[in-house]
Amino acid sequence: MLVAPFASQLPFVEETLHSSYQALQWGKNIFAIAHKTLSARLLNTVFPTEERTQPLSPELQAWLKERYEALLQQDWQDAAAGFYPATLLFDAPWEEFLRFYPLLLLDLPQMWQRARSRQFQEFAHNVRLEDYPQYYRQNFHYQTDGYLSDTSANLYDIQVELLFGGTADAMRRRVIAPIAQQVVAHPPTPPLRILDVACGTGRTLKQLRYAFPGAVLFGLDLSPAYLRKANALLATQTGALPQLIQGNAESLPYVDSYFSAITCVFLFHELPAPVRQNVIHECARVLQPGGIFVICDSIQSLDSPEQRPMMENFANLFHEPFYRNYIEDDLNLRLEKAGLVVKEVQHHFMSKYWVAVKPS
Repeated sequence: MLVAPFASQLPFVEETLHSSYQALQWGKNIFAIAHKTLSARLLNTVFPTEERTQPLSPELQAWLKERYEALLQQDWQDAAAGFYPATLLFDAPWEEFLRFYPLLLLDLPQMWQRARSRQFQEFAHNVRLEDYPQYYRQNFHYQTDGYLSDTSANLYDIQVELLFGGTADAMRRRVIAPIAQQVVAHPPTPPLRILDVACGTGRTLKQLRYAFPGAVLFGLDLSPAYLRKANALLATQTGALPQLIQGNAESLPYVDSYFSAITCVFLFHELPAPVRQNVIHECARVLQPGGIFVICDSIQSLDSPEQRPMMENFANLFHEPFYRNYIEDDLNLRLEKAGLVVKEVQHHFMSKYWVAVKPS
């Protein structure tokens, strides 16, 4: 199940790999900071507006740096422990970045204008909005066409990498170790089936595919454009393709007790509170007894009140209509209402993780 660790290799080789990984991540972080700084200055020049963010205190900046370094160390340790291949640490969509970053720059004025005028329900004429729930008909982050165009799908991974300083995949990979540990402690009936709810462009599925090469993988998303992007990404890997399907997580198109594990990454902060509960109930329904459900999403003010200024800045800068409710929402209670047992809650950099199991 687990790949062979590389900790037994020559110390020099290991140290070189570790240094290379850190240099790569810090390089991405520096670029992301430069992009955001220059973009903010240009925005204030082109569209002078009132200040919409709070300055971060030195203490909060130190906390961010500490959490960033801890995330990189955990990512390295999990690879060294054999939860996934070390090659994943260096996996970055360089070709995608070079191809689509110029398009992102060209799209920024439209996003800024949309943010300035508080327009967040603008879509191309060919988008059939009636096919989607009301809460999904949003220009999340003020991005063009929300999640409902190929252009949006092509730019999404770059946008998220810039937002998180190059750590998006590192945060996604934190869902892997709990699944691997649960599978070892409570082996499921073969085959191992893993569902990624709101799979988006397929980045989490790609990580899971390397970590669990023998698993049967499934992905569900509301956006056909993002599913096309996911299919193109996953087709570059060898082996059986994950089974991708367009669908609403409030009504999963699977039979009861079908999956050994379910992941859900960066979804719940974009859902209204009642929908969060519906999705959790559906995930519990299709999870096997003894199966594991791992949620990755934003940190919350209810357990990190000192980080509230940072969360308020995010809510002010990006169109996230349900975010303020999310950061106060008790997902432990919602998981328990669905009959799941919360084993652990983790925090890694800007993300929070709930690890829950379905009683046998």
